Amino acid sequence: MKLPNKQHHSSENEDGSDLPPPFRNPFVHELRFTPLEKIRIGVMTVTVFPVRLFFAVLLMLLAWPFAFAASLGRSELAVETETWWRRICDIALRGIMRAMWFCGGFHWVTVKGEPAPPSQAPILTLAPHSSYFDAIPVTMTMASIVMKTESKNIPVWGTLIKFIRPVFVSRSDQDSRKKTVEEIKRRAHAGGEWPQIMIFPEGTCTNRSCLITFKPGAFIPAVPVQPVVLRYPNRMDTITWTWQGPGAFEILWLTLCQFHNPIEIEYLPLYTPSEEEKNNPALFANNVRSIMAKALELPITDLSFDDCQLSLAKGPMRVPSNSSLLQFNRLARRIGLRAETTDTVLEQQASKARKLWGYRLGLGDFAHYLDLPVTDMLTELHSLFNQHGDGQIDIREYVIALSVACQPSKAMDTLRLAFGMYEAKEDRAIVEKDLASILRTALGVAEVDVTELFSAIDTLDAGKITHDDFCRFVEQHPDFAQEYLLSSRTTPSTPHTAPLVNGFSVAHYDMEEQTCSLPGQKRKED
Repeated sequence: MKLPNKQHHSSENEDGSDLPPPFRNPFVHELRFTPLEKIRIGVMTVTVFPVRLFFAVLLMLLAWPFAFAASLGRSELAVETETWWRRICDIALRGIMRAMWFCGGFHWVTVKGEPAPPSQAPILTLAPHSSYFDAIPVTMTMASIVMKTESKNIPVWGTLIKFIRPVFVSRSDQDSRKKTVEEIKRRAHAGGEWPQIMIFPEGTCTNRSCLITFKPGAFIPAVPVQPVVLRYPNRMDTITWTWQGPGAFEILWLTLCQFHNPIEIEYLPLYTPSEEEKNNPALFANNVRSIMAKALELPITDLSFDDCQLSLAKGPMRVPSNSSLLQFNRLARRIGLRAETTDTVLEQQASKARKLWGYRLGLGDFAHYLDLPVTDMLTELHSLFNQHGDGQIDIREYVIALSVACQPSKAMDTLRLAFGMYEAKEDRAIVEKDLASILRTALGVAEVDVTELFSAIDTLDAGKITHDDFCRFVEQHPDFAQEYLLSSRTTPSTPHTAPLVNGFSVAHYDMEEQTCSLPGQKRKED
């Protein structure tokens, strides 16, 4: 897959603003302590930590009867008239929760700006989302949040959750996402009758080094929102809990071992969407994100939770740090190619691609193949696979990249699909150059030397291998990509400082994405 000769590493992003310089992976958090800090943590562990943990748990248990009493007789479809005893329970819970955070070292909370009432801002958008400690503003306002349905069945915690009248989302219900959006819209258009809904539009935790793509859920109701930015200005960041880094209990332990944990909550001015933004939730979300990023003095990136899943997927074909699959994934998502791509659709795409064996598609043919009009984004997507610079692409490479993007944790399924497109009809085998094409595309790199790997698989020196041969080899060498293909490449933790010659196009590879996929990363269970 040869790169286009032209370079258009634009210094501007979509809204015309200058792109920020490269920044670190937003899904990775590393902690390093000096010897003195280690000694201090050790002392705090045997003195302050158990005391703080005991009182925090005690206060949470103390909050339970108030939350239980206030939740009696409540309906999930309507807001009941507030009574004096519910008001007392609400005040008591706010006080208990504040005391719990105080015991955790959050001795004072700095609040800036003026919170808008529910009648003016039914939805609050908070960012950056970096930890479960982001629940502090939730307990201060008792605003509703979006939670998994399973959470309400957790002893003690479930009762506290139900008190704030969350919008529940069920993983087992295929229509749950649609129902959740409809419920948010219903509450948002209730004229302030319901409590405000606090939403973290990033959809996952980052290390606060940038703002990733906002999901549109908070902006679909097309009502005014109030952006709220969070800051943790502590010197030692024991707060961040993201995909690669300290675990949940380690973060709790280290945070409770700090003398003081500052937090700032800033309410930005109310944002009222224009008519264009009301009709385009993605534009609405992007404009709000820009305002919040400016207030935080942080860069923004088009990385999303989907990119996180792609870069952190486990398996024999982990995406390397210099892969262009993130760029492909982003374009495919924007064009809408991922929305309805199931296993069946991938099989159909592979079957169509096999029938086109020997043909190379220009832009018009590619658009016809996808049944899409020719647009700037489709042109950019097509150019990613322009191997010879002649405007023609091998459609099989597109199918492989789409399979990796849609099922990042199923590398062997992608390779089976790829073998099916490349293998000869008479013996169902592929040659060395076919294996190079498959692995180059699946990894999203410019070139891979598969000579040693092919020889190791082709033990009979037949000059060709089958899918069964490949599978047997992978069973014996589950890390074959790292051993045979990537061992001489830049280490995953080392960011690149210059445009990379990668599997698709250096011209389409944003500098801000250079450290966003790290082989070997472990997914943090949320």
